[in-house]
Amino acid sequence: MLLGPRTWTRSEVARLAGVGTEHTARIWRALGFPAVADEDPAFTDADVEALRAGERLIQAGVITAESETMMARALAHHLSRLAEWQVHTLAAQITADGGDRVEESALTLLPELELLQRHVWRRHLAAHAARTLPQEKASPDSGREDSRSSQVKPAGEFPVLRRAVGFTDMVGYTRMTRGLDGPELARMIDRFEELTTSAIAEGRGRVVKTIGDEVLFVADTADDAAGIALEIASRTEADPALPRLRTGLAHGAVLNRFGDVYGSTVNTAARLTALARPGTTLVDTELAAELAHLADYTLRRLRPVSVRGYKRLRPVLLRPTGGRKG
Repeated sequence: MLLGPRTWTRSEVARLAGVGTEHTARIWRALGFPAVADEDPAFTDADVEALRAGERLIQAGVITAESETMMARALAHHLSRLAEWQVHTLAAQITADGGDRVEESALTLLPELELLQRHVWRRHLAAHAARTLPQEKASPDSGREDSRSSQVKPAGEFPVLRRAVGFTDMVGYTRMTRGLDGPELARMIDRFEELTTSAIAEGRGRVVKTIGDEVLFVADTADDAAGIALEIASRTEADPALPRLRTGLAHGAVLNRFGDVYGSTVNTAARLTALARPGTTLVDTELAAELAHLADYTLRRLRPVSVRGYKRLRPVLLRPTGGRKG
């Protein structure tokens, strides 16, 4: 699986890559692996080349020595989950084959999984580039200008964007899971993720992450986010396999860091989700202002409430107008 034997010790891999031993230890820890004794030949030629690649990115100015560690941590966070799922898939296949062809099964399946992984990564790379990188401006005669570059504000190495942020969670999830066995719980979570991720993708949003019974997503506009939230509510009403869902939306500045999002806008969306009743969507006043001129939505301001971190949070109830699906 490592594409080569474990040949080099920690000091040897550092020497071959042209970096310090403390540097290799820091990257190794950031990747989430346990410490390796100095005398253990735990590293491969691929480890050497990966360290060299990191140095080339630093020399090219793409990353800094500081952000290399953060990048390693982010890659480990996402890829370790992917690897765990892939190993479980491989184990299931080996078990189905009788368990006596482990090496043959691995050699057959892993290249296919790697091909799919690389293809999906490139597809997402292209999609994010189309949304984020400056494009050629349209001709003056067209009356259109590309607005992507104006949406991005630098914050060190990480962009601060104006985005709509949403949280959707399952109401009564903890109580419900007490009565479910493993397969039943897996089916419910799978259905929740399928419903929410499809609605988010179709609504031009992006799933940031799922956290148990909750999904965090972002959208470029308040209109897109509102449409996603109402579509999720509509689909949930028609799905008896799921408990009722609730959503909180907020609009404002968001720090985008290694695929995750941070800032007060994210916190506001989370607080609104906790306040929302089953089957409803609450939005903050900024997002409500973005929707006020649109005929698709009905907005009703609710009484200010005090929640953790906010003395007077002003929720606004979002509903579709009669002519809109949702």
